[in-house]
Amino acid sequence: MYKLSYLGSYADENLSKLPVVSISNEKIEKALNFLDTNSMSKAITIIENVPLFPGCERVPKSQRRQCFQEQIQKHINRNFQYPEQAQKLGIEGRVFIQFIIGKDGSIGGIRTRGPHQYLEREAYRIISLLPRMTPGIQRGRYVRVPFTITITFRLQ
Repeated sequence: MYKLSYLGSYADENLSKLPVVSISNEKIEKALNFLDTNSMSKAITIIENVPLFPGCERVPKSQRRQCFQEQIQKHINRNFQYPEQAQKLGIEGRVFIQFIIGKDGSIGGIRTRGPHQYLEREAYRIISLLPRMTPGIQRGRYVRVPFTITITFRLQ
């Protein structure tokens, strides 16, 4: 449970009189997920030329996003290894991953958020193995493009 207080411009002796607002971790996580997902998807939709996964260069422009998503999915499936400790402990859940495809096509700025560090580490490892891409282009210039994806870890 987080406790947030608005301090405003009160003098120190008045701080104890301030109202305390309690917000559950779950509500904070939902808000952050909503903001992250929505802001990332808008960034992707307004770019003129999306980053290209190797092998998608010859695909018609209208199908490049789909090709990118398919190649990401193949990459995840090919490199996925359920963490042994997470299996032993029965840990499952979704890991949200944010990353940036840089102006040079490299993958960076990887951030993960999930139910357990074992799952977060595996998601990080998978994304860090992505190959160098053809960078996104906006107004004739290479640009950094943020992405958010989700990997669901489910024991069978």
